[in-house]
Amino acid sequence: MKKIIGFVLFISAPFISTAQDWHVGLIGGISNYSGDLSEKRVDFRYTKPMVGLMVKKDMNRYLTLRAGFSFGMIAADDATNESIALQARNLSFQSNLWEGQIGAEWNILDIDAKGFTPYIFGGVAVFSFYPWARDTSGNKVPLRRLSTEGQGLPQYPERGNQYALHQVAIPFGVGFKYLFTDRWTVGLEIGLRPTFTDYLDDVSTGYIDQNTLLAERGQLAVDMAYRGDESGKGPAAYPLDGAQRGSAKYKDWYSFSGITVMYRFGSSSGGRRSTNFSRCFKM
Repeated sequence: MKKIIGFVLFISAPFISTAQDWHVGLIGGISNYSGDLSEKRVDFRYTKPMVGLMVKKDMNRYLTLRAGFSFGMIAADDATNESIALQARNLSFQSNLWEGQIGAEWNILDIDAKGFTPYIFGGVAVFSFYPWARDTSGNKVPLRRLSTEGQGLPQYPERGNQYALHQVAIPFGVGFKYLFTDRWTVGLEIGLRPTFTDYLDDVSTGYIDQNTLLAERGQLAVDMAYRGDESGKGPAAYPLDGAQRGSAKYKDWYSFSGITVMYRFGSSSGGRRSTNFSRCFKM
């Protein structure tokens, strides 16, 4: 029986021995947006900074659980799009993003044996946002409360209620990490976040009746819903009820990518730990 138990523990040692590893660290880099105001999948002209805290736990040599909290910013502006139609629309937005996420990494290599490993990751995230834009005087104007596309107005029940400012995203991506020392790991990570909302930018469907919007939300709402007259590239007249403003065909995305620096607690080397562990059991 002693030999059987010893053999089972010997086989399990590579997994059990690394289970005590906890990593705490930072990620710092860039954030981007993809949606109705972005003519390209990623417009690097509107790349913004992001920063986050990360906690990881190695379950074995190849599986790592992870959790994190990040802050980033996103933005876009029709004025810089190449399409004449989008320039004529002349909409813009900015938003801060706060994200909490949990997930897992699959390490392609044993980092303790090789000193580095590429990895893939996936998970689920909850994030908050609030799009805003500047008016002609440069004042910051929160957009959601203006119901620019009729959200929450009784005259447009098909548009539904005001969009929720707390949403779910599905983080996934790839990374590379290098064991700088037994305690410190540095890496690079690229992460995409498809969401379940089309309103990161406050744009999704069509214009609503100007007089209805004026009566329900005021002149500021009308001014921010259609801005083509400001640039001189769009018609001076407010668009007709139902005219296309955005497209609800695809949901919005954002991305967080950056450099990671992690500090490892617990034993220092998975490979050496498994060897020491096995010596404790004599067959």
